Amino acid sequence: MKKLRSHTVGIDSGDVILFTDYEDGGEMWTGRGQRERRRHIKFSEKYKVAPTVQLSPSLWDLDASTIMRADIEAESVTKAGFDMVFRTWGDTRIARIRIAWMAIGEMSELDDWDVV
Repeated sequence: MKKLRSHTVGIDSGDVILFTDYEDGGEMWTGRGQRERRRHIKFSEKYKVAPTVQLSPSLWDLDASTIMRADIEAESVTKAGFDMVFRTWGDTRIARIRIAWMAIGEMSELDDWDVV
């Protein structure tokens, strides 16, 4: 459990189209086996410490004739941003995906002292 020690909590969020592969015959739509897409997301303001990041699909557009296999993960979370990662494998064919994200964490306050 992450405990917040500041009364100033920041919540940042967004909704990102990670890829649209059906339009140009991209690998997520035409490929097989292990496939991955990444996008770096920057927060609108830096957090005091790395926040907790939650990801969820907000749009799935996939081929109904194959099994749906997917892994969505926030990697390399820092005070300034994170890497949004989507993975699939096998014969899964994904035309496009949009991912919603939300970050919650401590923010710096005007009264904070930076003692060196």
